[in-house]
Amino acid sequence: MGLETHELKKPIKILTIGIVTALSLSLLLTHIAFDNFPKSFALTTTNTNQTSAAAARPPPPQLEAPPELSATQISTSTNKTCTLTPSLAKLMGTPQQTEGPYFVDSMPNRSDIRSDPSDGSVQQGIPLRLAFHVYNVDNGSCIPLNGARVDIWHANPQGIYSDVKDFGTTGKKFLRGYQVTDHKGTAQFTTIYPGWYQGRTIHVHVKVRTFEGSNQTLEWTAQFYFDNSVNKQVHTQPPYNKHGPPTTTNEQDGIYTGASTDGLLKSNTGQHLILNLTKDRQSYLGTFNIVLNSAHSTH
Repeated sequence: MGLETHELKKPIKILTIGIVTALSLSLLLTHIAFDNFPKSFALTTTNTNQTSAAAARPPPPQLEAPPELSATQISTSTNKTCTLTPSLAKLMGTPQQTEGPYFVDSMPNRSDIRSDPSDGSVQQGIPLRLAFHVYNVDNGSCIPLNGARVDIWHANPQGIYSDVKDFGTTGKKFLRGYQVTDHKGTAQFTTIYPGWYQGRTIHVHVKVRTFEGSNQTLEWTAQFYFDNSVNKQVHTQPPYNKHGPPTTTNEQDGIYTGASTDGLLKSNTGQHLILNLTKDRQSYLGTFNIVLNSAHSTH
């Protein structure tokens, strides 16, 4: 009887050990799974947040090869010099550059381009006045081009353009507008110092056109640049400092260092398109003499 009882207890003991071992293993695996769960959850959350943040940022412009200009557009450029009277200053023909992806036609005719007509909001930034003097070369003389339409457009202090879907600004018109040159060939604008965006140095787009009725008779396009040191200094001040310092200098910009679209220059076109900038207290004045060939134009 004692022997049988002893033999019966053996399987029960083995079974008990097996059950305990299985439970211990199960608890260990559960602990490992829950220990790793917060890490995996945090990683998933971080990746989701990073994806959402990336989606919120507009994509940088694709710096593709500039499109070829038409024969009419090319003929607007000149490699000739002209003499400006009465100063007798010698002016060189101004090279053209690509208009970029953010040109929008039919913008307001206005000299102050800081506001948005849709809601009256005004872009805040360091005031910048721009004066462009447009000349035609005629037998060595610089002749003011009267009645030319001059469009300008540029980014705000956060690197945002108006009326661009990728920026979420469709229908907005801030920092865009045009003026018609006077008898001195001058078009003036009041704006703010531009901001930067990924892949580009700070710049202002300018397009000059003439029309005969509804027919366009002349088109000239370029981008104008600022001194690197001024760009850096401006971006230490509000509201520019919220966006941080510029990440691309003039010399690192492919369009600045590239060839002109009209074939006049093979490289470093931007060196010929630096605005003449002077500081006036808390604002800046930028000027430039645009010299082109309007011989085929009726204006």
